[in-house]
Amino acid sequence: MKQLLDLDTFAKILTDKGYNGYFHTESCCAGELKDSISEFLKVWNNGKEAPLLANHLHLSTYIEWNGNDKPNVMCNMWVKYENGKFNLQETEMYIRRTDRYGQLLKQSKLTNLTASSVPTVKEAIAQVSDTPKQQLSSRSRRFKL
Repeated sequence: MKQLLDLDTFAKILTDKGYNGYFHTESCCAGELKDSISEFLKVWNNGKEAPLLANHLHLSTYIEWNGNDKPNVMCNMWVKYENGKFNLQETEMYIRRTDRYGQLLKQSKLTNLTASSVPTVKEAIAQVSDTPKQQLSSRSRRFKL
């Protein structure tokens, strides 16, 4: 069953999951999620932008940023947009970890999402993070006499 969401509900779902940074909608309108989408739709409705590809909005944001010299995690979503409503079930989400030079380290693709199955930011980052390295035991490693 299709669950169509208005902009406020869609933005609240993602914000509650931790996606509270700045987004680019269709690579042009930067801002917080709701502001970015609203600005794009205003420009698009005025005919200044090209038609949407298969009625999908492209949203992108960094969900982990530690500076230019460290790896980062970016999330790209293609959200079905029809008749002023958003359909999460026809959404594709790509989560990519890249090194400081932009080379892909690991990626994950999610499809057929629902409001409850959209991962939190921490879960999304964990999907593309390396497994933690084995820690040394906590006792000291000194020579005993």
